[in-house]
Amino acid sequence: MKHAPDLLRIATAGSVDDGKSTLVGRLLYDTKSVLADQIDAVTKASVDRGLDSPDLSLLVDGLRAEREQGITIDVAYRYFATPARSFVLADTPGHVQYTRNTVSGASTAQLVILLVDARNGVVSQTRRHAAVMALLGVPQLVLAVNKIDAVDDAAAKYAQIVAEFSELTRSLGWSDDEVTTIPVSALHGDNVASRSDNTPYYDGPSLIEHLESVPNVTEHNHAPLGLRFPVQYVIRPRTAEFPDYRGYAGQIAAGTVAVGDEVVVLPSGTRSRVTQIDTADGQLASAHAGRSVTLLLDDNVDISRGDVIAAVADAPEPIQQFTATVCWLADKPLRPGARVLLKHGTKTTQAIIGGLDALFDEQNLALLDGPEALELNHIGLISVQTAEPIAADDYAISRESGSFLLIDPQGGNTLAAGLVGDALAPLHLSQAQPA
Repeated sequence: MKHAPDLLRIATAGSVDDGKSTLVGRLLYDTKSVLADQIDAVTKASVDRGLDSPDLSLLVDGLRAEREQGITIDVAYRYFATPARSFVLADTPGHVQYTRNTVSGASTAQLVILLVDARNGVVSQTRRHAAVMALLGVPQLVLAVNKIDAVDDAAAKYAQIVAEFSELTRSLGWSDDEVTTIPVSALHGDNVASRSDNTPYYDGPSLIEHLESVPNVTEHNHAPLGLRFPVQYVIRPRTAEFPDYRGYAGQIAAGTVAVGDEVVVLPSGTRSRVTQIDTADGQLASAHAGRSVTLLLDDNVDISRGDVIAAVADAPEPIQQFTATVCWLADKPLRPGARVLLKHGTKTTQAIIGGLDALFDEQNLALLDGPEALELNHIGLISVQTAEPIAADDYAISRESGSFLLIDPQGGNTLAAGLVGDALAPLHLSQAQPA
């Protein structure tokens, strides 16, 4: 039986005008992931603008406002595939004021393509984005040195950028084998789909070759996690055919589960054993992260939506008071004492914000002690107290079970994306005076 190619989640980041839209358009074009009429429309629009060749950025800047300004202002998800692998790509904005969009797009990425303009090298926005990717625990980075055809002595310039970027990523916690650098020209296609003769100083893979072969990992620098299964719904059909059926439906957030496994229900701490794994396609002997299943247990355990079924060996201790790192997404500032809703997995509970411990200065890669508030796009360290315990891991252990949202209890809109624990600690940041 032929298996479908595996899926890699990737994201782009970089400064304004570094060529992200052109690169994404080139990826779609070179993998034949766009329809002929789309190519015809882009070609016509390019000719109308007086260009000699199709402007591939027009394939991705789909919003009218984006096209008129020539910038990307929101996260857009693109889908493409090669014979070796399928890809979901989050194309994120480059503007500083859209940092929250970058956080959103990269939060689930297994690899981020960070662009720099070869003419400008590593700039402040490059450092900011690299720090945000480290904060989010992105397992792998690709530095695409774009517009390499537009600089004199490209070999020396490329070597300089690689050395500077390597120093930055090492200080942020990545090992050398987790970071790849590739000189590209998104405009002309050099080293995008195939290796180019125009870069004789580079002997590595093209971008697509690297994306096809890079390990499909979901975590950064730590061991695989045991089962984490947030219960979304309790199924009790109570029919003549299934009079005693009690199943717990949801999606496996991390780890694997097999029939016969001993598990613990959190936050109660009750233990049981998996007797059956049901899906829409029939029963399974085992299932892995990302699969939606219904678990049946050996005992009639009191389980409801929001509970977590976890592996006994590494089950997290339920918490109500904890330190968290948040990216504030709302126009109204966050201040100590704010009352919010906290959504972790399938559980939503009331919460109150205690102290604001530190503000992340993205420009200088430093921490500012004791800010009075967190403003829009600010990233900071806070303390949280929840009304009910949550079965959360530290984000450094698991991106899936260590993340949460803060929600406005009145309007229902999302206020912040949060990470359980001090995600800023591994970044080796300097400490600054109080904000």
